[in-house]
Order: sequence, then structure tokens, then C-alpha cells
Amino acid sequence: MNTITVLLSTYNGERYLEQQLRSIVGQTGCQPAIAVRDDDSTDRTCEILEEWHQRGHLSWCQGENVGPARSFLDLLTHAAPSRYYAFSDQDDYWQPEKLQTAISALEPYEDSPALYFCQTQLADAQLNPIESVIIHPLVTFGEALVWQFVGGCTMVMNHRLRDIVCQYEPQYLSMHDVWIYDVALAIGAKVIFDPVPHILYRQHGNNVTGQTTSRLAPWKDRLSRFGKGHFHSRSSVAAEIKQGFWHQMPADHQDLLGRYLRGKHHLLDRLRLLGDRHLQCGDAGTYRNFCIATLLNIY
Repeated sequence: MNTITVLLSTYNGERYLEQQLRSIVGQTGCQPAIAVRDDDSTDRTCEILEEWHQRGHLSWCQGENVGPARSFLDLLTHAAPSRYYAFSDQDDYWQPEKLQTAISALEPYEDSPALYFCQTQLADAQLNPIESVIIHPLVTFGEALVWQFVGGCTMVMNHRLRDIVCQYEPQYLSMHDVWIYDVALAIGAKVIFDPVPHILYRQHGNNVTGQTTSRLAPWKDRLSRFGKGHFHSRSSVAAEIKQGFWHQMPADHQDLLGRYLRGKHHLLDRLRLLGDRHLQCGDAGTYRNFCIATLLNIY
């Protein structure tokens, strides 16, 4: 069994892919296996992957274009046995200690499901560090029902959590990282947040998801969450968690999730969610946005 497997989904990533692969192969303290699923690229991505495969650095396959969320879940489902699994984007750069730091944090929880994630350091297209969005998560199940913030490129999970996640495939899936984070907290897994960044999270204009530090950006982001594509997204994730993992959740999480979902159908239950201390989160703006969405019944 490999100590750690890095799961990388690619799509037209020729520009930065080799730099990211070098940073993965150059990890200290471990020798990661790299498994890649290409999401039907049309540039030189597949040529680059085959060159790295021929040199013995990775295994890869190409599938139909299903988008990053489904592509990453497919990788996780079909990955070879490993003690730990990490997700990688195609355009970032990992600091040499990234994986070993996560492994060291997860080792004490070998016998139970556990997840690690860390702060990100934003960087421009040339990997020059730029001002970053600093998060202060409470790391609670209630917060996960309100705030969708975790970056999959920083996540590492142990095999026990991976086996649980792969028991159920959701019909509704916003992003793989949000889904896995929510499931981990729902079932009471150990979730570790590292405030120290171990990744240069490249911002280059073509990111599938990204962050920005513009003063207007937080407001644009909050307003965008009222768009059609975001209506009922939180409750849709919550309903999928209930469908797939209800019987593995502790009683207090079942109670919170039940009240959260009943609010979609009953005004009094919905009003009771406002100010519920179990739904507090580490970002005040996001929490205000959630309260408005709750009043409008579009959460």
C-alpha cells in the first residue's frame, strides 16, 4: 500500500502542468504516487502526461469531459489502496514540505476518519506571492452548512475517510472539496486546519475556481451567490448528506441537519435557524449572506 497518492485532474493544463508535477515529485519525506485523470483535453496536456508516465512518475487515463468535481470524485473512487489521498490542481506549486506536514498531522488518527487542509498563499502567474485571503474557520458541521470555503488543493485525507466518502455518490455536486469537507464534519471525522500555507495558489485568469483580494471582490462574490445557479445550493448539499450518511452521523448532527432541512418547508423552523449558535461561522459577511438567504428561503 502506498503511503500517499496524489489525485490530479487535468483539462487543457499544458501551460503550468510540468511545474506543478515537479513540485509534487520534489516532496520531501515521502514518495507520492501520482494518479491523473484527464478530462478530455484538447491541448498538449496528454502528451505531457505520457512523457511523465514513460519516465515512471505517474499513471494516467483520459475520460469524457465531466467537469472537475466529477473528475476528482472518479479519481478518488478508482484510486489504488493508499494510507492517504491528496488532491492536486494542475496549475499550482507545492512547497516541498506540503505532503509530509499533512501526513504528520493525520498520523495520530490512523484508526478513524480524518481530513487535513491548510491556508493558501495566493500567487500571480509567475508564482510571486500576493496578498492572500486569510480564513479563520471554526471547523464545525454547522459552519459547513453555511460557509463553503475549503480548497481541495490543500486537502489530504486518510483511507478511512476515503472509504466512507466513496460509499455514496451525490446527485447534486457543487465541488468535490466542499462535498468531502461537509461529509467529514457531518460524520464526526477529525478535521484539522493548518493556518500555515504550504502551497502557492496560482491566480492567472483561467482558474476553474480562485480567490482575489480586490476590495470589490467580496461584495461581488456575495451578490453572485443570489444568482440562479446558487439558489438552494446549501440545502441541496445538506439533503445529499442526509441521503448518504444519516446513519453514520452523531445524534447532535442529525438534530441540526433535520432542523436545517425542515426550515425549507416551514417558516417557523426557518426563523429559528437565524441566530442558531450551531450555525455560526468564521466569516461574518458569509454568515450575513446566509441569514438573508434563509429569510428568502433560497439557502
